[in-house]
Amino acid sequence: MYDLFLVNGLCPDFSDNQMKKLNVGIKDGKIVYIGTEMMEAETVIDCEGKVVSPGFVDFHMHEEILKVENYKYVISRMMLEQGVTTAVGGNCGNLRQPVAEFRKFIESEGGSPVNYILMAGYNTCREALGIGRYEAATREQQTVMQEMLKKELADGAWGISFGLEYHPGITYEEMLSAAEASDDPNHILSAHYRDECRPDNGTGAVEEMIQFAADIKQKFQISHLSSCAALGIMDKTLDMINKAMDENPKLGYDTYPYNAFSTRIGTAVFDEGCFEAWGKTYSDVMLAGEPYIGVYCTEEIFEDARKNYPDTLAVAFVMNEDEIRDAIVNEKGIVASDGLITLGKGHPRAAGTFPRVLGKYVREEKALPMIEALRKITLAPADRLGLKTKGRLEEGCDADITIFDPETIIDKADFTHIERPEGIEYVIIGGQIAVKQGENINERLGRFIPYNKQ
Repeated sequence: MYDLFLVNGLCPDFSDNQMKKLNVGIKDGKIVYIGTEMMEAETVIDCEGKVVSPGFVDFHMHEEILKVENYKYVISRMMLEQGVTTAVGGNCGNLRQPVAEFRKFIESEGGSPVNYILMAGYNTCREALGIGRYEAATREQQTVMQEMLKKELADGAWGISFGLEYHPGITYEEMLSAAEASDDPNHILSAHYRDECRPDNGTGAVEEMIQFAADIKQKFQISHLSSCAALGIMDKTLDMINKAMDENPKLGYDTYPYNAFSTRIGTAVFDEGCFEAWGKTYSDVMLAGEPYIGVYCTEEIFEDARKNYPDTLAVAFVMNEDEIRDAIVNEKGIVASDGLITLGKGHPRAAGTFPRVLGKYVREEKALPMIEALRKITLAPADRLGLKTKGRLEEGCDADITIFDPETIIDKADFTHIERPEGIEYVIIGGQIAVKQGENINERLGRFIPYNKQ
């Protein structure tokens, strides 16, 4: 007898690129049957009219800062409620606490809302050594940081992330030095590249990333492409990346489905000249933290926040929607949230990225077919990570599954209110139900996933 049996659901079959009406049997945390027969089970869920998908895999998000969030799960709960079953934190060079500390917390809590993977943050190492944002690291400091990165990798990190826009002083030499902390070609390096949202700088930032990918032995990921190129240079950028990916299969990129980016107001992205470069003004930036929650900037507010509240999250409405769509539908890219939340506040992508893709771009705009959208949020990121038992509905794979209504799924969060999406019916992690009929009923089914040499 099966533990769970899902009947009459529309399932993606990535092997022949079709959606098929199938039944799925689950036992002991694994998918053990896929077919058209009816079997006995302790629990049967009728999925008529619903899509039964592999659990969504978020390749790029930002985990909780445990001390700030009072040691409570916040963003990972939002991930779960939008259908994510596995999420990758530690991105943009920012590991928000050591890998060993975060792993210990998850294990002490008996689990987390989602399965967690972490990257080692290069910027975090620089900050620990007191290296200024606009300073280059010395050779001696680079050697010390190599050892710091090796420690995080040994503790289970899956690779190394860089935040070049946040620390413009990082040199190409530093990046190559950091890459030498790993001798495993299956580790992943990723970067939030330079001069984000500065179309006057052309495609130079992406060209540097393409060259870096060619110069290292590991896999390399260009992070959240939309927030760099969706200002009039997306066509040119995608042409470059597609050609480079054809030549170098280690290279990849991810993107999110919103026409505004979010980061801290004190970062270099808001340095002098940003508004001229964007063709925007102060009122196109909204602050999302005290004392300016939901306030659109004036010059006075902008300067005050930069000086006195530099860690306040800001949302900049500077990107073009048609170019956001181009990055999402491009055959080679994957979708990731870049979700970032502090004390429950932040960008709606943390709560709505995947329902938005399935509701807006699949159902409403018909910009890409359902099977391709699901590939971009399940199989493709799982394969990129080397997760052979996730991101697919196959016998023997982990029973991480998201069931949703394709007629109603949509994001509901906006830039002032973080709300649950509509249309997520069930989320199953390790064969157990975490979300039931839209209600979160178990937030401890996820586990920390340490890297194992592949």
